[in-house]
Amino acid sequence: MTIKILGTGCPNCKRTEQAVKTAIEELNIDATVIKVEDIMEIMQYNIMSTPAVVLDEVVKIKGRVPSVQEVKDLFQPEYKINL
Repeated sequence: MTIKILGTGCPNCKRTEQAVKTAIEELNIDATVIKVEDIMEIMQYNIMSTPAVVLDEVVKIKGRVPSVQEVKDLFQPEYKINL
């Protein structure tokens, strides 16, 4: 599983990255976390505001900092998030 954190390095982006890392550590999930700071690459995901969380190339959260629990919920198959 690949999780990308899209953001230019602002404090909200760093908090999002930490929430994602905490969630995968607490759930003991084997995932690769990639921080994407290049604006041209971020624009390919068609988002207007950061931070964003991309799970296996699907944008799941954008424009806000998620809680650790919200990130954990992303790994539940029945979980549906409203962007």
